[in-house]
Amino acid sequence: MKGNMEERAARLALYIIENRTTVRAAAARFGVSKSTVHKDITERLPRVDPQLAAQARQVLDVNKQERHIRGGVATREKYLHGRR
Repeated sequence: MKGNMEERAARLALYIIENRTTVRAAAARFGVSKSTVHKDITERLPRVDPQLAAQARQVLDVNKQERHIRGGVATREKYLHGRR
């Protein structure tokens, strides 16, 4: 998704908020890198729409707090299914 970076940042934020999704999932959906998503949400969006940026940041903060749990579950599943 090329074009206006501010518009992309807003669309990414709305997608993240509406779907409660991760940076990785948003990057895959929009065809950009995880670094681009992170930069759009943390640097570009606050200059354009601080309120939307704050809402997206809340979702990303929750994801950050939960990622160690998701990683542990994924590892557990990997070894449970791999050793049968």
